[in-house]
Amino acid sequence: MFFTIDPDNGLAIYDQILRQVKFAVASGALQPGQRVPSLQELATTLALNPNTVARAYRELQSEGILEMVRGIGLEISSKAVKRCQQDRDALIRERLRSVLIEARQSQLDDQELREMFDAELTASKPKSGRKPKADGR
Repeated sequence: MFFTIDPDNGLAIYDQILRQVKFAVASGALQPGQRVPSLQELATTLALNPNTVARAYRELQSEGILEMVRGIGLEISSKAVKRCQQDRDALIRERLRSVLIEARQSQLDDQELREMFDAELTASKPKSGRKPKADGR
């Protein structure tokens, strides 16, 4: 599993881990039953404080996204896909709503918004078959 942590993006590191796991499950990149890196593995790989990873993993467990399997470690739960898709959709809708409110306050009309959206949608398409990063930011 590949994580990208950006300490300067304004989002807490544990929250970046949460979102990336949820987005990966929602998109199918992580499947139910798939093992996630151990707390120590992830902390070492990303050069993070183990407490930060532990906090993210605890929250993912409490939300039912991760489950502990004795002798194996943490894996994606069977109920995770639907929950992660709902969380991803809610987050994206919330962020879109914020942008639309700001656009309305600045007196942009529907046509200008659609043109901007279409241009950004086109610009955000991955080049050469690569998928965009799923960091939630």
